[in-house]
Amino acid sequence: MLGSNRTNLQLTTFLLLGIPGLEAAHIWISIPFCLVYLLSLMGNVALLLIVKTDCKLHEPMYLFLCMLSVADLILTSSTLPKILSLFWFNDREIYFEACLTQMYFIHSLSTMESGFILAMAFDRYVAICHPLRHSTILTPAVIVGLGLLIVCRGAVLLSPHPFLLRWLSYCKTNVISHTYCEFMALIKLVCSETKIRRGYSLIVAFLTGGLDFILIICSYILILLTVFNLPSKAARVKTLNTCISHVWVILVFYTPAFFSFLTHRFGHHIAPHIHIFIANIYLLIPPMMNPIIYGVKTKRIRERFFKFFKFSKHTLPPIVLTNIGFDFIFSHYAP
Repeated sequence: MLGSNRTNLQLTTFLLLGIPGLEAAHIWISIPFCLVYLLSLMGNVALLLIVKTDCKLHEPMYLFLCMLSVADLILTSSTLPKILSLFWFNDREIYFEACLTQMYFIHSLSTMESGFILAMAFDRYVAICHPLRHSTILTPAVIVGLGLLIVCRGAVLLSPHPFLLRWLSYCKTNVISHTYCEFMALIKLVCSETKIRRGYSLIVAFLTGGLDFILIICSYILILLTVFNLPSKAARVKTLNTCISHVWVILVFYTPAFFSFLTHRFGHHIAPHIHIFIANIYLLIPPMMNPIIYGVKTKRIRERFFKFFKFSKHTLPPIVLTNIGFDFIFSHYAP
């Protein structure tokens, strides 16, 4: 129900509109959404199991990739079921607290994903620019420490977001023109001054995704300088080939992320359904593509992928595989 005061709106529910203007097509739009979700689950589940069971893949790059897969599994499983429920059953209602919780998971996990991609870039930098020191720099203790630091950064920096929105007055409407709850979509419903809250959100976005992207660019500039100093063309091509998978992961993650960020804050003249589609691409495509990218480019993972899908009769639930991912990370790399 649409409330008229702060108490009613905060203590009851919000209504998710879905994709504005395309409500009649929700059932058809749900088909690719569902397929992408299933591919994301199967791909990341398979990747975690493959790396866990293959000792030759117990390297820093693949450990960070497993951390990324765990974050992808939690992120998609905290959003896609509700989106599909909205498309299939017109289930628009979401409790206020559930909405804030979903928003926190989306933003904190996205921040963690960005951090894991940065850690993978650091691994490539050390492997190419300081190959003899790779094993001494990226020790098991350092890897676990980096992973915990990335998780804590995302959890702590984004923890104020629900509280920044919890006690505001939502006197405009309780209809969210989106398929899921996120900070900018919610703050647009507030009738009081929000400059400080918006400013904090921008600062956090820069200190996480923005700063991560700058550091990734710097690492690849140093990598390219090192590669171009190699004596032969064959050596340069072979070295660059080790970075191709990671470069694709960077492009798949940051391209829709930046488009979504810019359209939220500056794309006031962009049609709403275009913006919502971009936001959902940012949420859906990277978790699906990451296992595919590394499966295509890494022969050992590719072979194990085929074997996994050939002999696996059913897939474990995401929460089980999330536990498998954490167990693998800490059992093999705990200091």
